[in-house]
Amino acid sequence: MKLTCLQENLNHGLNIVGRAVAARTTLPITNNVLLTAEQSRLKLVATNLEMAISYWIGATVEEEGTITVPARLLTEFVNSLPNDTINIELSPRTKTLGLKCARFEARISGVDAKDFPPIPAIDEGVNTTLDIEALGQGISQVAFAAASEESRPVLTGVDVQFEKDLLTLAAADGFRLAVYKLPLSKPVKENIEVIIPARTLTELNRLMADGGETVEITINPNKSQALFRLKDTELVSQLVQGTFPKYDQLIPQSHTTQVTVETAEFLRATRTASIFARDGSGIVRLVATPGGEAAPGKLTVSARSEEVGEDVGDIDATVEGEESKIAFNGKYLIDVLGVLSESRVILETTNSSSPGVIRPVGADNYVHVVMPMFVQW
Repeated sequence: MKLTCLQENLNHGLNIVGRAVAARTTLPITNNVLLTAEQSRLKLVATNLEMAISYWIGATVEEEGTITVPARLLTEFVNSLPNDTINIELSPRTKTLGLKCARFEARISGVDAKDFPPIPAIDEGVNTTLDIEALGQGISQVAFAAASEESRPVLTGVDVQFEKDLLTLAAADGFRLAVYKLPLSKPVKENIEVIIPARTLTELNRLMADGGETVEITINPNKSQALFRLKDTELVSQLVQGTFPKYDQLIPQSHTTQVTVETAEFLRATRTASIFARDGSGIVRLVATPGGEAAPGKLTVSARSEEVGEDVGDIDATVEGEESKIAFNGKYLIDVLGVLSESRVILETTNSSSPGVIRPVGADNYVHVVMPMFVQW
């Protein structure tokens, strides 16, 4: 292996694949990054066995070859170098990777590439294309609602349904549910439902911020792996096996009170109340009061703790229906209000013991359901 490339390109590539380097592992080689010089490109690969990221950078390749070296060491060294050309040469006999840049030089001991876990090649299966901006918004508004605990593995993933030219993303952790629908740029030949780890989609969202207009998705025939292909990047992920709960019946179909408020005002009032809710199980209380002829409606957001004190904030609201009282975990409200791009939001409630529904005004492709907390009013 003998090649030259730019420091900024190699540094950028190592930072991208570094997201997939194993943090804690029983297989030490997954702490390494795989470098492969091929034709006029250098391929970088990292994997934690659940997910693998491959990234290609332009390079002048004199001799093709491949090696794995410790990812953290290589990344930190390359990051510290000046913005100049890097000469990379592998000594096949000693498995040592030599790097020269300006007046800096290093030799890093490597491990044979044949010991690196093979990255699955997914060439067939259900294939489609999506607009990056639309998918990115969907992931942002859904993935955070997935469970972080592994007690129910299916809930740590996002349920993904491909139906003709429509994609539905859904995530739930037992206390909240988020559902987002978006169009497919290319219709699928067969309908399919899989569970993609929320961590994978979060990483994909970061990768998509790197540029490009579309992302190509392929689900392999036995629904065990998914491939996401971007301009210079590929992400391969294991899929979560199991059956996702039927969530349609969890979304209330009716309500007695509908509150329309400014998203930013609702978020500010909830964040303020959450300061006082920390010592009170995170409980934030909402009281919606319809307006009369003289006064507009309002939403009162409050929290109280026996030890700390209490906080009350009023925000203007359009309240349709009867007065309502309901309490939520403040964190869940902050999470959903923080990812909405629409300026106004609707809160629908039935009673204090029924789930609340949050929908952005002007968008009918997203719904968020939050379970209430039981409190003494």
